[in-house]
Amino acid sequence: MPLPGFCLGDGKPLTDASVRLRRFGPEDAPAIVVLGGISSDRRVADVGDGRAAWWPQIVRPGGPVDLDRYQVLGLDLLPGPGETAVRTLTPADQARALAAALDHLGIAQLEALIGASYGGMVGLAFSVLFPERLKQLIAISAPHRPATHATALRGIQRRILALGIETGRSEEAVALARELAMTTYRTAEELDLRFGQDAVPDAAGQPYAVCDYLKARGRAYVPRMSAERWISLSDSLDRHRVEPAAVAVPTTLLGFTSDQLVPIADLDELAGQLPALRRYVRAPSLYGHDGFLKEEAVVADLITSALAEPLSCCLSELAA
Repeated sequence: MPLPGFCLGDGKPLTDASVRLRRFGPEDAPAIVVLGGISSDRRVADVGDGRAAWWPQIVRPGGPVDLDRYQVLGLDLLPGPGETAVRTLTPADQARALAAALDHLGIAQLEALIGASYGGMVGLAFSVLFPERLKQLIAISAPHRPATHATALRGIQRRILALGIETGRSEEAVALARELAMTTYRTAEELDLRFGQDAVPDAAGQPYAVCDYLKARGRAYVPRMSAERWISLSDSLDRHRVEPAAVAVPTTLLGFTSDQLVPIADLDELAGQLPALRRYVRAPSLYGHDGFLKEEAVVADLITSALAEPLSCCLSELAA
C-alpha cells in the first residue's frame, strides 16, 4: 500500500514509501489492528498455507480475537525491505503510517488496537495522535518510556550489528545479536529449568547446551531481519516517549512481573497515570518478556474480557 509523501519524524522521506498489510476475517466487520514486537509481521493469523503466523492462538475463528466477528489487520513495521540504510524513526512514525493505511482502506475508526511489546508502544502513540480513530487500546508489555537497563542491553546489540556491517559480516552479527536478545526475552529461571542440569563440555571453548540453543535461535533469525533494519527498529524502541495523561482512549494493560525489558514498576507508573484505565493485570510468568507469546490463557482472558465488556459501562465508571 503506497504512502505518498510520507516522511519520518526526522523530516526525511522513505525510500520504500509503502506499508504492507494483511487483512483477516470479513471485510465488512468492525476492524481491529493487531501489532507485535519488532520481529512480528503482518501474518498475525494462520491461513492454512503452511507459513507460520506469530499469534495464531489468539487471532483465529472463535478465538479471543474472533475472525468470525472482526476483520483484523496486521502489518509489517517500517522500515520496509526496500530500505537498505539505517533509518531514524519512532513508534509515532509507525502510528502515522497506520493512520494513512486506514485512510486508504476507508476505515474511519478501529474497534480496538491490540499491541504487544513494540506494538503496544505504537498503540500508545496512535491513541495520543488519533484518539478519535480508536475505541479502545489493549497494550501488553508496553511502557510509556523505555527502561534505561533495556536501552543499555539494546545498545550492545546495536553495536554488534554495526560492527557486522562495518566488517562485511552482517549475518553473523544478526545471529549473535539475536542470541543476546533471547537472554533478555526469557528469564534466568526458565533457562535454568531447561538447561541447568546439562553436562559440562570436555574442554574450554566447546559449547554448553544453553549456548547451542541460543546459537540455533540466532541462525534462525538471519533470514528474517537485516542488520540495518534491526538497528532502525531497536533504536526506535529507545526513542519511544508518551505522556500517560495524554492517552485519553480507554486502555487495558497487561504486564508480566518477571519481565526484565519492561519492568513491572514502569507499567505500575503508566497505569497510575492513565486517565481512562479500564483494567490492569500484573501476571507472573516463567517466560519474562515473551509472556505475551507463551502465556496464552492470561492473554486470552484479558483480550476476551476487554472486547466483550461494554465501553460505555466502563467509561461511566471511570468518570464517576
